[in-house]
Amino acid sequence: MGLFSFFKRQLLEVIEWKDSSKDTIVYRFPLTERDEIMNSSTLVVRPSQVAVFVHKGQVADVFSAGTYKLSTENIPFLTKLLSLPTGFNSRIKAEVYFINTKQFIGQKWGTQNPVMMRDADFGNVRIRAFGIYSYKVVNPKLFMEEVFGSNELYQVSDASDYLRPYIVQGISDAVAESKISALDLASNYKEFSEDVINACQEQFKSLGLKLCGVTIENISLPEEVEKALDERTKIGVMEDKIGTYTQYQAANALRDAAKNEGGGNLAGLGVGLGAGTGIGKLFSENLTMENKPKEEYAVCSKCGAKLRKNAKFCPECGQRQGAVCPKCGASVGKTAKFCPECGESLKKKCKNCGAELKKTSKFCPECGTKVE
Repeated sequence: MGLFSFFKRQLLEVIEWKDSSKDTIVYRFPLTERDEIMNSSTLVVRPSQVAVFVHKGQVADVFSAGTYKLSTENIPFLTKLLSLPTGFNSRIKAEVYFINTKQFIGQKWGTQNPVMMRDADFGNVRIRAFGIYSYKVVNPKLFMEEVFGSNELYQVSDASDYLRPYIVQGISDAVAESKISALDLASNYKEFSEDVINACQEQFKSLGLKLCGVTIENISLPEEVEKALDERTKIGVMEDKIGTYTQYQAANALRDAAKNEGGGNLAGLGVGLGAGTGIGKLFSENLTMENKPKEEYAVCSKCGAKLRKNAKFCPECGQRQGAVCPKCGASVGKTAKFCPECGESLKKKCKNCGAELKKTSKFCPECGTKVE
């Protein structure tokens, strides 16, 4: 009985993994050299888990979520194993791996080195990018054969260094092939993400994985390019006052000249003052021209000559400008109904019947006489 009791203690009755971590992909069930799985043991596989049985270095069976009573019917290789003498259940010496099949989200990726791209506005520029991605195990057997092997524990951090370059490569290809301007990259993050998923899916599939999502949080330009963009923005804001990049630079030069003491060199000081004066004059003249109101002109109604807006007579043909009284020739306002000099009615009337006419009338509405 003592020998019987010794062996009985080594036969496992329940095999399960109560996962309390957030980043464990593979967990090997702890078995000592004396532990043996007996026929009729209970296997518990929780949701988002699979159990993989390995016997003599080969994957024997894969169990999805559920509770199983192990027997020769559901583990075919049990029938090939020897049994102890009468009084023992059939036993098996095997390794059990639990693989987490949930989606591992929030995995960070980023470009360690800048990625070169050809841009229509800036020429060849280097960009950096970062974001997050998510994936999960969809083929446990292939994942075990290709990635984690026989490790007792395999975590997300172990897979990150292996998977991150795939994402970075996908981003580099997507940006380069799109030929989108660097200024328009931010408006195409979603399209780039979809391109990366499509480009990397086969590589993930070959490892027994599925790339579930990629998010681009930021694509940044080199510091010198960003400074140039900031200056261009300043130019746009100040365009009403300065107008051109040269004038903006002149304003900066004036500020620097004012700060420069010349290091005690009188010649340098003179040059600095002269340059400052010249630049200040240029800047002042430009602002004066910008603020000077534009002069408006009119056209002579008779000869078409260019006139000042308020001119009363044409300098070319002498034609009086504006409305005039038909009787005395005095100048009258556009809305006046009677001449302020002689009192003549300024309403347009038909010469035939005396009916009142509109200014645009070509024929009298009463008698049909043509208006001259």
